[in-house]
Amino acid sequence: MHFLLASSWLDPIVNGLSWLVLTINKPINNLGWSLVILAALIRLVFWPLNTAQFKAFLAMQKVAPQLKRLQTRYKDDRQKLQQETMALYKEHRVNPFAGCWPMLVQYPVIISVYYVVLNHKALFANQTWFWIGSAISHSAPALFGVPILATSLANADLILILLYAFSMYLSVRYVSMPATDPQQAQTQRMMAVFSPLLLGFMGWKYHWPSAMVLYWFAYNAFTMGQQFYMLRRYHQPLALIDSEHVITEAGDDGSASAKAGGKAALSGNGVAKTSPAKSARATRSKRKNKKGA
Repeated sequence: MHFLLASSWLDPIVNGLSWLVLTINKPINNLGWSLVILAALIRLVFWPLNTAQFKAFLAMQKVAPQLKRLQTRYKDDRQKLQQETMALYKEHRVNPFAGCWPMLVQYPVIISVYYVVLNHKALFANQTWFWIGSAISHSAPALFGVPILATSLANADLILILLYAFSMYLSVRYVSMPATDPQQAQTQRMMAVFSPLLLGFMGWKYHWPSAMVLYWFAYNAFTMGQQFYMLRRYHQPLALIDSEHVITEAGDDGSASAKAGGKAALSGNGVAKTSPAKSARATRSKRKNKKGA
């Protein structure tokens, strides 16, 4: 993996990002804030791809109950299961791989920032950002060889690593799409804990430069903002509010479930409640009907 990421095919991306960071830094005169702005720009560039990825996951979620029934019905006939599954995808125009390629396109760009920092480590060694490089950071002790507060953006900062890990937890646990399957939901909850712990450990062990962690932290924050927006627009209820209910074409019992767009909100006990605006319109309609009668 390291060989693939460090190979020459990444050089154009690394050189382009280096030029962009230095260009942004001319009026800003702070490489820390330049990396934050770079993260925002990259999220805007990849906005259409992330939207397409989200819609692909949503489409897969809608057919998940039917797919589960097919797996139960043809559990002893793999060939028939494959045929019926492909027919289901074709009927609902679902591409199971549509949610993967946008992530693969973005991954090299995200990783390239690491090499941008390495190539300009001398510049980042003279840069500060908030507490990083402040007078307090120079007097802060180290914890197991890693400074709690970095003296520059070229050094590791334990506080920033913990903030990044915490943002990963929030992203996976609360701003991701609710799972359609109890087992998937359990896996999602476990990943929300283990992924940040793994990232935090690697950042501490390998002394990741705070410039790189700052970019990833900012990128993750903007990602959560976009996810929150898309959940509000394309998928209700929010995972943050109601992670036990999801939108599907039909539940396990075959009954229609809540539709997207906020037409009906589910209460905590799973009972659909009509919105106040719809109730008011229904009341006015009844009064008109009575007057007409």
